[in-house]
Amino acid sequence: MAAEDERRDEAPTRLSTGRALLWTAASLPLPGVAHLRMGRRVAGAVALGAYLLGIAALALWLYLLDAHESGSLTVLAGMAVQNRWLLGGMGAVFVVTVLWLAVIVHSWTITRPEGAKFGQRFLGGCVVLLLCLTVGAPAAWVLHGGYTAYDTLGEVFNAPERADLPPHDARDPWNGADRVNVLLIGSDSADNRYGTRTDSMMVASLDTETGDAVLVGLPRNLENVRFPEDSTLAERYPEPYGFDLLLNDVYQTVAEEPEELALDPEAADPAADTLRKVIGHNVGLDVEYYAMVDMMGFRDLIDAVGGVQVRIEEPIPYGVHGGVLEPGLRRLDGHEALWYGRSRVGSDDYGRMGRQGCLIKYVAEQVEPTTVLTSYRKLAGATKRTLSTDIPQSKVPAFIDLADRVTDTGDMSALQLSPPQVFTGNPDWDKVRELVEEAIRGGSDQGGGPSGTPSASPSGDDASDRPEDPTEEEWAEWDENQRTEWQEYTGLDEPSPADPGRQVGSEASDLDALCP
Repeated sequence: MAAEDERRDEAPTRLSTGRALLWTAASLPLPGVAHLRMGRRVAGAVALGAYLLGIAALALWLYLLDAHESGSLTVLAGMAVQNRWLLGGMGAVFVVTVLWLAVIVHSWTITRPEGAKFGQRFLGGCVVLLLCLTVGAPAAWVLHGGYTAYDTLGEVFNAPERADLPPHDARDPWNGADRVNVLLIGSDSADNRYGTRTDSMMVASLDTETGDAVLVGLPRNLENVRFPEDSTLAERYPEPYGFDLLLNDVYQTVAEEPEELALDPEAADPAADTLRKVIGHNVGLDVEYYAMVDMMGFRDLIDAVGGVQVRIEEPIPYGVHGGVLEPGLRRLDGHEALWYGRSRVGSDDYGRMGRQGCLIKYVAEQVEPTTVLTSYRKLAGATKRTLSTDIPQSKVPAFIDLADRVTDTGDMSALQLSPPQVFTGNPDWDKVRELVEEAIRGGSDQGGGPSGTPSASPSGDDASDRPEDPTEEEWAEWDENQRTEWQEYTGLDEPSPADPGRQVGSEASDLDALCP
């Protein structure tokens, strides 16, 4: 009995309500200290030790991420688009949160005074609830974000691994290839219009090592499209004039008869898959993937990231209600950015193509990973509604890393397959292939004259070759050689088009020079 009385005397006595709440609150930043104060040495040491060890492990992990050559945000983004990391992270957050909450509640249980009055118990319960919310609310936000990302990835990047490509290898995601080619499609559909038109089509050819990108723009009105040999399309529309519609009609033509006309009727979107292969066949590139965005949904994507900053040099009329995008450095919302990329009022398809290439450049430069993280809910909703692709989920981290290289170190150039270099009514597809091959081989080292486009440089000799004391005939001949391709094509006196981004010339142009 004496030994038992001695142990009872050594046990810590219950604390007052105020002190109990202070020690319970201390268990929020330092789980386990209340247990140590009350003599629960084993439980307190385990809780506090696990907590400090977890902080040390997290700090080491963040240090290693920061030292990674791709940058910590890029690595985190790559992990956030893989289900195993998402589910693992969500599970870890859930377990840690439950244990943390249990420590807080138990801290109050062992420190609160016995026989406390109702008011003291009520106050204690309110404080403990507030402490639990301090831990639980951020955890719930993180778990909701993880589920949103998981759900979005499952809906958007749900394409299976392609049978015609080697199995995915995370150590070499591009299978040793120097470039990867992706067809970017802007589709346009509405309740008052039949079917879907792919009015914006652009092949992005990306150097997997340097991040250099060449955007090959294809006008929607290209005619006499060729189809791969031995395909049903080639049989129904034989060369040279079998397909009497425009390039932007290929998608809807296949969508109406996918079982008969699609190159792969089993694809998730047989029409988009066929358009990818048909465009690759015509430009001479192996286009591995496509990404299609509804033009109206593009508006929501721009709004989700807070708009895009654009320098407008000339007024751009748009819409049916007399809207105008005024000149100046402006931040466009989704509605305005949509019309910046699609307006043809006082312009043409080719000026619009140029602005679309500029818009891709502006978005790539301005949308930071932190913006994506803070806007992920809006982005997820807009992405699910508007984006479809055949890029499998296993490739997404590699594309994120490649996109980071494009914006950080890569050069972006554009080649428009538009007049005067390509006659859209009857394209010379062999010449088109040569232009594309030259653009990709030369990259952004080509083009970029004084006005920002190759069209501004003379097509003949420069001023240093002007003859001395020329006769009238010699002067006329020299002056004629100075005319640009744009002047020769249009017969106008202006050396280059007024449309921002309108490329004229057979060489790819640096987007830094092409875009205002």
